[in-house]
Amino acid sequence: MGHQVEVDQAFVQAPEHRPKTVISEAGGIPLIDLSPLFSDSAGAVVPVTLVQQVEAASRDWGFFQVINHGIPPELLKAAETTEREFFALSEEEKKKVRRDEVNPLGYYESEHTKNVRDWKEVIDLVLHEPSEVDVRGLELKNKWPQVPPGFRETFEEYGKSLEKLAFRLLELIALSLNLPAKRLNVFFEEQTTFIRLNHYPPCPYPDLALGVGRHKDAGALTVLYQDSTGGLDVKRKSDGNWVRVKPIPNSFIINVGDIIQVWSNDKYESVEHRVSLNSARDRFSIPFFFYPASHTNVKPLEELVDEKNPARYDEYNWGEFFKTRKDSNYKKSEAENIQITHFKRV
Repeated sequence: MGHQVEVDQAFVQAPEHRPKTVISEAGGIPLIDLSPLFSDSAGAVVPVTLVQQVEAASRDWGFFQVINHGIPPELLKAAETTEREFFALSEEEKKKVRRDEVNPLGYYESEHTKNVRDWKEVIDLVLHEPSEVDVRGLELKNKWPQVPPGFRETFEEYGKSLEKLAFRLLELIALSLNLPAKRLNVFFEEQTTFIRLNHYPPCPYPDLALGVGRHKDAGALTVLYQDSTGGLDVKRKSDGNWVRVKPIPNSFIINVGDIIQVWSNDKYESVEHRVSLNSARDRFSIPFFFYPASHTNVKPLEELVDEKNPARYDEYNWGEFFKTRKDSNYKKSEAENIQITHFKRV
């Protein structure tokens, strides 16, 4: 008998959701070069080929990877280094910025996805702190750690840079739906975007647990930076197999979320993904969740709806949706998390 590892059942996935040992890496998610957006000759015109690439990737995969995106590699390195330093602190130090019932921001280590505990610890930051307490009684104030030094400056700069990139991607998505480039920008004037730092420690039973269980992202776009360990698996639409996303240095992984699925009236689909664990290596990642204003009512865009293609969703309020979703991630609940399918017209 080998060494028996004590398995905490809270982390154990149901057999059908456990990671399989063989995951295809062939035919991975599309890689898109954004350098045409930054060339002098580009002017105000976005090349048609770039829009077509975004359209095909959003339609066929719901995911793509971008390079030459205008964010300096030094900033990515600083963000990853600072993140590693924060998670290397003692539990006592990290808990100084722990989240609580009133303020969902800060450090925590007990998130549930689909009612199974995730093998990870995180710290959440909002991009723009609202000036008053949220109408739903949530107080969104960033809990900035005092150590490592420079944490706040690094992530404020990171947030500003990522916001610019997110708007460029949003404009590419709008163009790919044959809409004016800035059609969707209005929803983000009082955005509720947040940045999460994830640390997935090595796991002694990677065949039973997941860093994050299978899920779809609720927001508009997610812009993810990941380190070289890898572990992000995307469910391939063509055959339902899980595909591992290969880490490419200084790249971002982009996925369209539920809100874009609804706006596009199902032309684009928010795709299931998860994080598999590694028994030997830590994994660090930084998702930037691009979210509209909490007062936004989300429904299929009128330009994309007609008699032949009627609206497939009822309208729902983003702030209400997100609060319900957040509450069930924080506490294990018997009911399934709220999903956009609850607003789907039959």
